[in-house]
Amino acid sequence: MHEAGIGRYFEDYAVGDVYQHPFGRTITEADNTWFTLLTLNTNQNHFNADFASRAPYGKVIVNSGFTVALVLGLSVVDMSQNALLNLGWTDIKLTHPVFVGDTLYGESIVLETRESKSRPYAGIITMKTRGLNQDGEEVVSWIRSVMIYKRGATHDKNYFPVARTGKLELPEERA
Repeated sequence: MHEAGIGRYFEDYAVGDVYQHPFGRTITEADNTWFTLLTLNTNQNHFNADFASRAPYGKVIVNSGFTVALVLGLSVVDMSQNALLNLGWTDIKLTHPVFVGDTLYGESIVLETRESKSRPYAGIITMKTRGLNQDGEEVVSWIRSVMIYKRGATHDKNYFPVARTGKLELPEERA
């Protein structure tokens, strides 16, 4: 039996470690339109192709909030899967426009680690994360701090439900 869980714990991080996050994600028109609608962003550069065709880039630009959210999501598996709190973001920079059809990737470097003063079962890591498009252009970056569980913390363990029908076992003909 392997207990449910993925991600790293506070003890797994060291200053200078670089994580190239394993997934890339291609942005669709639906992604951009839905995010723009859900957040009530009324800037027509994000949803009106005719309007955007007259702007300097000549086409719809992906909503920058979606760009940040997507690259953040790409980083979670490596940087904050076992976090209990995001503590803050600083220095968010949007350094290159993102368009429908672009594929984004993310990578992070650990800048600082320290023990939590208020929660002995956790520590704090500070990282710089950046997003790259398929051509290697940096499109976004920021500094983020998270409070992350230590390996011995009990808060993120044993959350998988017990099946009412009993343990999952091999059928007799396969045992």
